[in-house]
Amino acid sequence: MILSKIVAFLLGLFLVSATVGSAIKTFVVPRAARDPIVRPWFRLLRRLFDLRMRWMDSYEERDRIMAYYAPVALVSLLPLWLLLTALGFMAMFWATGVDSGYEDFVLSGSSLLTLGFARGQTMIHDLLAFVEAVIGLLLVALLISYLPTMYSAFSRREVAVNQLSVRAGTPPSAVEFILRAHRIGALTNLLDFWSQWETWFAEIEESHTSLAALVFFRSPDPNQSWITAAGAVMDAAALVSAVVDVPKQPQAALCIRSGFLALQRIADYFGLPYDTTPHFPTTPIHITRQEFDETCAQLAAQQVPLKADLEQAWLDFAGWRVNYDKVLLDLCTLTMAPYAPWSSDRAPAYRPLPLFTRR
Repeated sequence: MILSKIVAFLLGLFLVSATVGSAIKTFVVPRAARDPIVRPWFRLLRRLFDLRMRWMDSYEERDRIMAYYAPVALVSLLPLWLLLTALGFMAMFWATGVDSGYEDFVLSGSSLLTLGFARGQTMIHDLLAFVEAVIGLLLVALLISYLPTMYSAFSRREVAVNQLSVRAGTPPSAVEFILRAHRIGALTNLLDFWSQWETWFAEIEESHTSLAALVFFRSPDPNQSWITAAGAVMDAAALVSAVVDVPKQPQAALCIRSGFLALQRIADYFGLPYDTTPHFPTTPIHITRQEFDETCAQLAAQQVPLKADLEQAWLDFAGWRVNYDKVLLDLCTLTMAPYAPWSSDRAPAYRPLPLFTRR
């Protein structure tokens, strides 16, 4: 009997410690931290949302449902953590002399929610009750302080996505971006734009790994998405660098590199596989040579100056695209991104991620 109580106390202590550690990893640690509680919970809820969307035919219906996925998953973390904490302290109360399961439940719930209508019979019970009350308040405070940070990052992200629609249309298109820039004589004046998006990608890399729920927060406009915007900007930079006959723009190359590094870090967090050292043509891309030639013809028809050697231009474009091709399409699938050319229009079929994965 004594041994079973010792084991119960240690299991309860471990459960409470794991729960507090989960909250700290999610809300406090300023880096990507894979948590064994939050990750399976988000994936389980995603499967429930997938079941809800199984019989929906239109993207608009699925988008309305998915708009609630990230907020519901985020808010549900608090009751999940409170439940785990209550169970852990119930085990510790039982191990220290409260033999009735019902009394364990009442004492743990009263302490966790700071209701104060139940009290233990010994000093150790009072000490455990004080600790549980502090943990309960801490979890609530962490969630409350976490939400403004998340929505601030979401707002900064969406400002850039909305601004891109002015330049690249909705859904965003790299070809439309180049055509509009050509019409207003801005093809040689894109340095600030590339620099702005280089910074945007750096912020996305930080915020969408440390605040991973942001990946699934959907844009206010159902036809916009942070991931399709990212793909359009990188494709535009790759086309301008490889195809369009304008003075060399080093900032465009830096923008592409910042972009594919950001997407790779996000893919790492979710365990999405990709080739870390891709090379074209050994590693293929999902843009065909025919699509590339049709794009060049479309640009030439609008008097956009193109480089003479289109064979080399294709190799240069594919050499840029291969760095982000797979992670871009996989993230489009993961986030159920709306239609956009050269990204979500060719994304692979969705497969649920396993609830538990090895590190």
